[in-house]
Amino acid sequence: MADIPSHHYIYGTCTDYITGETIVDTDDERCRQDLARLLVKEKGYAKNDLEPRLSIETLYNGQFVVSTIDITVREAGKRFMILRFAPGSIVTRERSAIAAARVLEPAYQIPLAVVTNSRDAEVLDTYTGKVIRQGLDKIPDKKEAEDLVKSLRFEPFDDETKKDRERRILNAYDVEICCAGGPCALPGAPEG
Repeated sequence: MADIPSHHYIYGTCTDYITGETIVDTDDERCRQDLARLLVKEKGYAKNDLEPRLSIETLYNGQFVVSTIDITVREAGKRFMILRFAPGSIVTRERSAIAAARVLEPAYQIPLAVVTNSRDAEVLDTYTGKVIRQGLDKIPDKKEAEDLVKSLRFEPFDDETKKDRERRILNAYDVEICCAGGPCALPGAPEG
């Protein structure tokens, strides 16, 4: 593991609930692991329905950003929902979650995005940008997902101008500013 100075308190390592991989243990990661447990134990998803830590890399105006999608949920072979966690206000995370759902899957726009701070959640329709449900208890469970995927739209998002705009939104919203006042240096990144 690289020795990277961090503005997060690092407790050591922990085991990822979904994959069993060893990962860095932080307060934020503990919330992400609780979210994974919620999806499996309370919402009924199998671990293999969930894809943790998918990412989208962007480079605009000399700013390299890795946007992480905390958990992507599949049903009937389709990615139908992404979940993004961040502490604080979830309203400020809506637009970047919608942008991620629009560009993550090359074949189609992922129809649902969830933003959560681990205490509350919003479920967003990525086509309209509207909040359609609010609360952790309103995140679709496995049984509901089986019916939902039959009625959700999985339309291609292939307009390159629009895709570029969504990637720019991710780049602007997801840049990490460290305590030192600059972007976090990522080892091996073109701008890091």
